[in-house]
Amino acid sequence: MIEKINSLKEEISTLTASTLEEVEALRIKYLSKKGEVSLLFNDFRNVPAEQKKTIGQTLNELKNLATEKINQLRESLECADTTEADIDLTRTPAIMPLGSRHPLSIVRNDIISIFSRLGFTVAEGPEIEDDWHVFSSLNFAADHPARDMQDTFFIQRNPDVLLRTHTSSVQSRVMEHTQPPIRIICPGRVYRNEAISARAHCFFHQVEALYVDENVSFADLKQTLLYFAQEMFGPETKIRLRPSYFPFTEPSAEMDISCNLCGGKGCSFCKHTGWVEILGCGMVDPNVLDACGIDSKKYSGYALGMGVERITNLKYQVKDLRMFSENDRRFLEEFQSAR
Repeated sequence: MIEKINSLKEEISTLTASTLEEVEALRIKYLSKKGEVSLLFNDFRNVPAEQKKTIGQTLNELKNLATEKINQLRESLECADTTEADIDLTRTPAIMPLGSRHPLSIVRNDIISIFSRLGFTVAEGPEIEDDWHVFSSLNFAADHPARDMQDTFFIQRNPDVLLRTHTSSVQSRVMEHTQPPIRIICPGRVYRNEAISARAHCFFHQVEALYVDENVSFADLKQTLLYFAQEMFGPETKIRLRPSYFPFTEPSAEMDISCNLCGGKGCSFCKHTGWVEILGCGMVDPNVLDACGIDSKKYSGYALGMGVERITNLKYQVKDLRMFSENDRRFLEEFQSAR
């Protein structure tokens, strides 16, 4: 048996193969259950007891040699296939799936583009703000419910440091350091302590606009709103203004547009009214101008603000706000043709 083992060692040490199929055939010949090495292990039971230790060690050496040799042949052929066959530097690369711009980014850029044609420039500010810029400078009363912890995220239980609840804080920062004329648009992310659902989220995106100059009137605001609505939703779009209340504007209004699905005839989307609310607006309260260092007797202005998610819903009929932040590529692929 020792002679046969030594003979197999010499045979295995000289094995060669030119294909992976040949390597597999060698593995079957020597290492399979009916292979030559396995048959020797089956004969091991007939070896005399005094020779078992020596022959057992020799058999293990044979099996290890066969395993290493066959693995070596396989690895060399796999490397050769990779370098010679699989990698072709002249071959056209495989097409990788492309992403798409996020629908909120698409709508945000559209809004900025529309207002830039009216002379508005983009202004940005910090998302972590202080009470003065978010509330006090904007004419919020000390007991206004928006200051409550239920609506606002405060930082480290500090009532003076918080996550901004609207981008109006950017307007107050600009007015503090700039004298009219001021014509800015303020896009950004805002935060409110709300339960997450299909219709609400703890963070969302706003775009607000501010125009301050001499003799700015409500008629200027209305014309700006009409231009924006028709540029965003189509030339047939109609608008209407309803009285409302905001601490930082007086008079204040909410703007509706004619439903872009039914054309104002009434459907389930507009609750059969023919109108859909999209933003709030109004003339800047003189108290806000004075608090920011602008002479309210000389200057007047208007402000307006809208939720980007709201406008996106109207344009693309996305019914669940959570889809905007889930990073689902299947959802994003639906907007590849939008931009």
